[in-house]
Amino acid sequence: MANWNNIQKDIASKGSTFDIIRRECLQELHNHTKRNIIIYYSGWLQKNIPGLMRELALNDMDKNGFMTAINGLDVSKKLDLVLHTLGGEVAATESIIDYLKSKFSNIRVIIPQLAMSGGTMIACSANQIVMGKHSSLGPVDPQIGGIAAHGVIEEFALAHKEIKEDQSKLAVWQFILSKYHPTFLGECMKAVAWSEKILVDNLKDRMFKEDKDEKNRKVDTIKKELCDHAISLSHARHLSFQKCKEIGLIVEELETDQKFQDLVLSLHHITMQTLATTSAYKIIENHNGQAFIQQVAMLQK
Repeated sequence: MANWNNIQKDIASKGSTFDIIRRECLQELHNHTKRNIIIYYSGWLQKNIPGLMRELALNDMDKNGFMTAINGLDVSKKLDLVLHTLGGEVAATESIIDYLKSKFSNIRVIIPQLAMSGGTMIACSANQIVMGKHSSLGPVDPQIGGIAAHGVIEEFALAHKEIKEDQSKLAVWQFILSKYHPTFLGECMKAVAWSEKILVDNLKDRMFKEDKDEKNRKVDTIKKELCDHAISLSHARHLSFQKCKEIGLIVEELETDQKFQDLVLSLHHITMQTLATTSAYKIIENHNGQAFIQQVAMLQK
């Protein structure tokens, strides 16, 4: 008979009711697809806590979560990555993409609701993307200190043009541009070039690898639509399934398979409820229940 301590450990290992139901949903989805399943969920919509945004975004700590979730999986099988994120650091995003690609030869990214900015970069590094009518990707325009790098470049270009045409505008622009430190424009230009390179290289390497004839044209169109601030207008813009399909991304419609849709949305809803009701603010977990869960209580200690 198990003793008191063993029973306590067994209860703790099974987790809360949310954990039990979420893991059942993960297992059911795996049983249906026969693929590895990993979820990456950030609770930025639920946890509006000052000072927490860096942890809610994609960051280098997430690599540990993916290492935990991948450990023990049969990496010769395909991966379904169920992704819900606001995006985050370009360096961390690139590192996570490289790591996932080094482990799995075929990755399908499923977007139950939102995968913005860096999340879009991860989705575009996959072989294909699954989106519902309610799902959205977002522009790939890097932010530096909350300021759009593309916007800064545009502002400097406009200042140069207007001052060249009319010297009387120098005083106005001098006041506006004085808020930027001396190397800021260069940092913005490098950030834009870096994020564009990550997007282009990964689209060519996975999604359009077999498309020898039209690869460059298709990737150039997608890059322009996702990376050009003048087209997207806002970092927060939501790009629907239809829009993603129009710009040339290889996207599958979630609603095509009713059973698959029900399983994905059940998993999405229980994970969102976990983030809303418990102290968890980020969950990275596989279909075997192996999880890396970050909690607000742990952060505050």
